[in-house]
Amino acid sequence: MNPVEKQSYWSERYLKNQVGWDCGQITPPIKEYIDQLTDKSISILIPGCGSGHEAEYLWMLGFTNVHLLDFAPEALTLFSERVRDFPKDQLHCGDFFEHQGKYDLVLEQTLFCAINPNNRKKYAKKMADLIKPSGKLVGVLFNREFEGGPPFGGSIAEYEPLFSALFSSVYIEPCYNSIKPREGSEVFIKMNNVQ
Repeated sequence: MNPVEKQSYWSERYLKNQVGWDCGQITPPIKEYIDQLTDKSISILIPGCGSGHEAEYLWMLGFTNVHLLDFAPEALTLFSERVRDFPKDQLHCGDFFEHQGKYDLVLEQTLFCAINPNNRKKYAKKMADLIKPSGKLVGVLFNREFEGGPPFGGSIAEYEPLFSALFSSVYIEPCYNSIKPREGSEVFIKMNNVQ
């Protein structure tokens, strides 16, 4: 296991406030998608939730079946301190690849780019396993390369075959509403489970 795949690596990033992926708010592409949802009873998972800005926004809108998952307990503690009335039993500390459950919607925001590229097929398979037959994977991925990592970059050309093998209606398009530092380097994804 390389250092990035260890809980201690991510815990240390939070303890040292080295959280460059956190833009301090829900990102516009995901906010715009959430604003279109009408069924507030759907089950939602946010893996690699970090500070949980997406969950906070969903909770504020009245979505009650929202689950957060992060490798670092510090991330969940920070979220709990900010959103005090969020149910503690919907906060899950653990490895994404070990998580069990079935969800109507999984939101991807900076988990994929934190995982070693050698594990991307495993990531796609795990996502398909976590999503109900009628469910969706929705979120944002990088459409650029990085030196070293994390974050690890990628491209539409890589993502399409990776996800098309497991999902139907694979939609991947450049984001038109990224935050300024990420303009021109993100794609919005929306995929229906094939099962």
